[in-house]
Amino acid sequence: MAEAAQASGADWIGFVFANSQRRIDKANAREISRQVPDISKVGVFVNAPLAEVQEIASQCKLDYIQLHGEESADYCRTLQLPVIKAIKPGAFSAEEVNAFPAQWLLVDGFSEQQFGGAGVPFAWTEFQQIRQQITKPLLVAGGLHADNVEEAMRLLAPDGVDVSSGVEVNGTKNAVKIREFISTVRREEERYA
Repeated sequence: MAEAAQASGADWIGFVFANSQRRIDKANAREISRQVPDISKVGVFVNAPLAEVQEIASQCKLDYIQLHGEESADYCRTLQLPVIKAIKPGAFSAEEVNAFPAQWLLVDGFSEQQFGGAGVPFAWTEFQQIRQQITKPLLVAGGLHADNVEEAMRLLAPDGVDVSSGVEVNGTKNAVKIREFISTVRREEERYA
């Protein structure tokens, strides 16, 4: 499906190395990285040992590290790749996240059972005010799909969107849904270009 994402115009693809139903092993991630050299690769981790993250990033040719756990500022500073830090709506101030040593922020819908990838939207309208105060590039995730991503983009003006369950059928990525989602995002981007 990485090739379908690339062909559809995705900017990034993600490899989940955290405990999840979407977890991928290093060998498969390396192979996929070789197959799609022209798209940025993001490794998704949750409270992983620093040495493990660095090893996987090197072996799998990752371009970004996305952190969904309770990783510290020092942990993020030690990483040698740009960091995308997932944040929970309402659990922080704009000052706190603007000061955090991450190049990107990702606001995601969270569930009590897992750190991310739950396919749960958050209250976009409640996040609008703090969004205006965030100075770092922002990605929006959480329950996005082709039928609601335009609204999320209009309300929050993110620098990008992150999707997983919204392009799946029965837990498996689907090329048609990927194409529909990216097409919808590109149309919305053109509206504000």
